[in-house]
Parts: sequence; structure tokens; C-alpha cells
Amino acid sequence: MPAEVRNSIFVGGRFVAAHASAVHAVINPATEEVIGAVPVGDQEDVSRAVGGARAALRDPSWSRTSSKQRASLLRRLADLLEAHRDDMALLLTRQNGLTIGSSRVSVVKTAASYRYYAGLAESIETEEVRASTAAHTLVRREPIGVAALIVPWNGPQSLLSWKLGPALAAGCTAVIKPALETTLDGYLLMELVAEAGFPDGVVNLVPGGAQTGAMLVADDGVDKVAFTGSTEAGRQIALACAQRLIPATLELGGKSAAIVLDDASLAGFAPMVVGVCSPNTGQVCRACTRVLVPEFRYDEAVEIIAGAMAAAPVGDPMRPDTVFGPVVSRRQRDRIEEYIAIGLAAGAKLVVGGGRPARHDRGYYVDPTVFGNVTNDMRIAREEIFGPVVVVLPYRDDDDAVSIANDSDFGLGGFIYTADVERGTALARRIETGSIGVNYAAMTMEGPFGGYKQSGLGKELGPEGLAAYQNVKSIYRPGTR
Repeated sequence: MPAEVRNSIFVGGRFVAAHASAVHAVINPATEEVIGAVPVGDQEDVSRAVGGARAALRDPSWSRTSSKQRASLLRRLADLLEAHRDDMALLLTRQNGLTIGSSRVSVVKTAASYRYYAGLAESIETEEVRASTAAHTLVRREPIGVAALIVPWNGPQSLLSWKLGPALAAGCTAVIKPALETTLDGYLLMELVAEAGFPDGVVNLVPGGAQTGAMLVADDGVDKVAFTGSTEAGRQIALACAQRLIPATLELGGKSAAIVLDDASLAGFAPMVVGVCSPNTGQVCRACTRVLVPEFRYDEAVEIIAGAMAAAPVGDPMRPDTVFGPVVSRRQRDRIEEYIAIGLAAGAKLVVGGGRPARHDRGYYVDPTVFGNVTNDMRIAREEIFGPVVVVLPYRDDDDAVSIANDSDFGLGGFIYTADVERGTALARRIETGSIGVNYAAMTMEGPFGGYKQSGLGKELGPEGLAAYQNVKSIYRPGTR
């Protein structure tokens, strides 16, 4: 398949030549082959994109659309995504190594996200009256304006839909800055946006790296920022937004805990290990990479967890039976291997993995890895590794499990496995995290998602996700006594 070379940005409803001269090579992490090239947007490119979004925000072709009309456009986009599912899935897998089956599921879920926000746009009133004896207050929800949407490489379409869906439902316009590793799928999405019939300039795209993102956040034409990525980058964005006094939604890092209670079947937990603790080859912010197990069952639990990780096939992400594909880049692989060395130096026991699969001499592969003899003060138990590395820690009783789980700078996800769902739910209420599952690892569109502590600010998904793109205005009118 020939390399896909792009030299454009998407502004004002069309692809136009990028001003930037810098180019980034897109590499297939499974083969290390160059599969494309994209521009690294500069200040001129960012300014053009934001200008296009501001012009569209004021244009009656968008500003006067009803919620029903915006919902119709979102549903059309969802239909087109599903019609191009295989094309989009192939781009995702070739760029970030996500297994092809997972990529296809991701596209379907992305379409569902746009449909969800279409329905929400129609069902939530933009105005409501709150009456009192002194006055009637008309509370009105209006689009916040131009939204800068900065998305990561690990979920480029699904995580974008959590931002773009509510932004469009609210009547905002958007400038998307995808990760350089996963930009080719963004070009396909822009083609679908145009085909769906969105007015020119409502959705814009500028490829680029951290500097491009910083330019976008600093642009005076941007009214709101939504970012998913590292905690350190989130801090910088939060500071820039604070200086401009604009809102930001930040979904950042995690080091979530999966707690296996003493009444649970370890054999029953085994099939859930990979999905709960290391989805997408561990490159998911809410992955429960710390597994807490009762100390009296520790050795048995470590053996079962290690066996589940080791049994999952590692290989070509295009194969239907592959569970662990490559990590996204050489830099990411180097980072993971550095953390494995840190764990060994700290005295943790390498139970399984720790190296590179011998049968893969090309590609950024890391063996699924499990550490035992881990204490919660070790760096491998406290810092986000973002790879297929799981640490197992013992606990004495429920209170000790809660204490260990909460002894973290992060609070994004979590999981409790138990024979008693009510007991697990009571424990879940005590965990300092933005979301947690009890015998259920998936997420729902209806539930708000976002972190506590250094895992971020604000919420995505649910009605809360839509509210993040709305300003609220109160109009006071005479009441009756």
C-alpha cells in the first residue's frame, strides 16, 4: 500500500495547502514502515483554522440552526462513519497498532457517540423558566463558542467524538488538533464531515505536535479547550487557559486500581485480566494497572494474573486472533522498557514478560509483563507506564484495600471484582476516582467520565459532557405575587 502523503489542513469546509514547511512521517508501529506524511501546523495554519471557526460561529447557516437540525447532521456523520468503518479501522490500526477487531468496534462506538449527542441535543431544553414571587428567571443555554479539541493517539476517533459530538450538539464550532502519530484518520473524518453537510468552517483540522497545540490554546479566538493526554501537558494547558480565563476540560493520566475481594473467584477474574488491566496493549488512561488482591491469596492470584497476560497472543494487529499488538512508537517502547528496569532495580519480582517477543524482529513490541512483590511506594506502582505492564499488590482487609487504592496522585478509573455486588458497590463509594466498575469494566455514554486529583478537570460523556460546551445566561423578568 503506497504511503499517504498529505500537505493540507482542513479550513472553511475544504482542504487547503498548509503554510508550514515541517513534515512528520507517520510510521506503522507493527512494521516500522513509513505509511504517510502530514504537515506540522505553524502559527499561520492555526490562525487560519481558528479564523474559519469564528467566521462559521457567526454565520447564520450555523448560528441559526435548531437543535433538531444539528442532531440530523450528527446522525448523518454517524451513518457515514459506519459506512466507512473498514477504511477508518484500517487507518487506526496502521497508525497506532490497535488490533483490527478493536479498531472496528471503536468506529462503531464512535458513531454511537455522535448519535447519543444528537439525541441529547433534541431532548434537553435550551431554555427553562424558574419562577419566584419576585421575578421569573429565564435560564438560557448557549454555545460557548470556538472549541479547541486536542486528542491523543491511543483513541483518536472515539476520544474525539466525546468532544466533537457535544460541541456540535451545543452549536459550537471546532478546531481539531490530532496527535501526529494518528492524523491520517482525521483527514478521512473531515471528508465525512463535508459529505454530511456541516456548513463550511464548523469543523476544522490542523495537524501538529505540542507546539501546534500550544499555539491553538493561546489563540484569542478560542473560547474553550478540551484535551486528553498526559498530566504534565494538562498542567501547561490549564495554566494557559487560566491566564486567558477560558474553561478547559482535561482528561489526564491514571494509575487505577482493580480490587479483587476475598469472596471472589480468581478463576472467574482470569478472563477479565487483559480487558480490565491492559486494554489496547496497556495504552489506555483508565487501565487498572495496579491489581490489589488479598494477602492470603497473593501467590495464587499472581500466578493466575500472570498466566492470563502470558496466554494472550502477541503479534500482527491485523490478525483477528491478536490481543496485544505493538505499542505506538519506538519512544513509547523505550519508556516502557525503562520502567521495567526501574521495577527490577526497586526489588519487584518479574513474574512474566519484561522483554521483547523473540519472534518479532520488527515493530515496537513489548512482552505482556507482570510484577509481583510490589509495594505501593515503588515508581512502577505510582507512575503511569502506558504499556502492557501490570503490578500486583497484597492487602489485608477492605479498609487496607481502600487505603492502597486511594494512595495515588491519580483518580481516573477503577474496578472491583466480588461475589457480592452490593458489598462491591459500598466499597466503590469509598474509592477516590472519577469512575469505577463493579464486576463490569465497560463504560456507558450516559455516565460522566473524568478524573479526580491529577487525572484531570471536568467531565466528558453524559449530559455533563454537553454542558461543558454551553454558557448559561439568566434573563430576569417581572414575576407575579
